[in-house]
This record gives sequence, C-alpha cells and structure tokens, in this order.
Amino acid sequence: MAKQKASDGYNRAIYGSLRTLMHFILMVQFSYGVYYDFTYVHFPPEMRRPGGEFGGKLKYLTVWDAILQAVYFTVCLVNDFIGTNEVAPRKTPLIRKLKDYMLAAFAFPVALNVGVTFWTLMAIDRELVFPKALDAVFPGWLNHVMHTNIVIFMMLEICTSFRQYPSRKAGLAGLGIFMTCYLTWLHIIRHFGGIWVYPVLDVLNLPQRMVFFAVSLGFSVGLYLFGEFFNNLIWTKELKQLKATSAKNCELVHLPEGAV
Repeated sequence: MAKQKASDGYNRAIYGSLRTLMHFILMVQFSYGVYYDFTYVHFPPEMRRPGGEFGGKLKYLTVWDAILQAVYFTVCLVNDFIGTNEVAPRKTPLIRKLKDYMLAAFAFPVALNVGVTFWTLMAIDRELVFPKALDAVFPGWLNHVMHTNIVIFMMLEICTSFRQYPSRKAGLAGLGIFMTCYLTWLHIIRHFGGIWVYPVLDVLNLPQRMVFFAVSLGFSVGLYLFGEFFNNLIWTKELKQLKATSAKNCELVHLPEGAV
C-alpha cells in the first residue's frame, strides 16, 4: 500500500512538472509572438490602407488575444509555483481564482473565436481577412501561433488543468464586457481612422454589419458555453468530488455545538 502511494505521488509530481513546463513554453511562445509582431512585422507603404495607422497593431482582435494568451499562461505559471492546482484546496489562493476565471471568461472563448473565425473566412475568401500579399511580411509560423496554436493549446489546457467554472452570470458578464470593448474600439477606429479594421466589413451595409456583430457576440456566448460543457465533461469525477467535499464542509459548519 505504501509503495502504491509513493508511486501515485511520483506520477503526480511528473504530471505537475510537465504541466508547468507546458505553461512556461506557452508563456514564452505567445510573449515572443507578440514581441516579434510589434518589432519586426512592418507593412510597406504600398500595402497600408489610408487611415490604417490609427490604433496600430492593437486594431486587431488577434493581437488582443495573443496578449491575453501571454498574460494567461504567465498567470498559470505563477499559480504552478505559489498557488495550487488541487481539486479542493482548503483555501483557494487568489492567483488560482484569477487563473480559473481568466480561462472561462476570456482566454478560451476569445481564442476559439479568433481561430475559428479566421480560418473560416480564409476558406471562404482570404482576401477579406488576410490578403495573400501579407504572406511576404507576416511569416507563416507567426500566423499559426496567433490563429492555430491558440485553439490547440486552449483545448489542451482544459484537459490538463482542473478548474471550477465561475457562475454563468459572472463568466458571461466578463466575456460580454471584453467583446463590447473591442466592438466599441472597432467603431472608434472607423470614426477617427476612416477604415474598418477588417475588409469584410467594407462589403457589408449597415443592417448586415449589425447582424454580423450580433452573430459574433452570439458566437462568443456559444463558445463560452462549449468551454463550460467541455470542462465539465473532462473533469466530471473531480467536480463531483469537489461538490461532495463542499457539502461535507457545509454539514460540519452547521453541526450543533458539542456534536461529534
């Protein structure tokens, strides 16, 4: 029995080390991707649209998401060292609460929104989202870091790190605020820069754009619900354990004085 417990502890230690290594690699990958994009990717004058200077690279949801991923995996790494990844810790550290909320409300739904929307539009007509001329200045590896890896590693993160999703109201409120801020930013750029950030918006009239934005928000909500469902599916056993532990603690708190 002691040998079995020692073996289980060793396996958990190896698993935890691999998870920490993954968080470190992803923190470096997304941080370097953002750094490389801001430092080395510069479009020549003939490829720039008039007014496109306003907002710089922060015009794009892709860049917002890449920064978000870098911050999220930094939080994951900090949690690995000073927080906890236990299913039911006696006291949940603030860094763990932040990590769990960030994935649910921002990191997962925004990453899948960016990845799925980008590759869907690329399949329909790449000139509307990523013109072929950009291949000369935007390297393929960076394209995959920002539009492919975000989806792959978000799915992997859900499968390798336990979390309890926040209340649906709290999670959707955070996501709604994030997406509303970005859609407002798009209109600010349109007003002051005179362009729509994404060429696809140029070919839509006002009612069509309203439908496009409504569908985008609805799609984000759907991705949030998918993330919640997927997380609960992967961690069904652990969530039941957490629920049972919480119920037991509740009973102990409400026991009459002197009861054993």
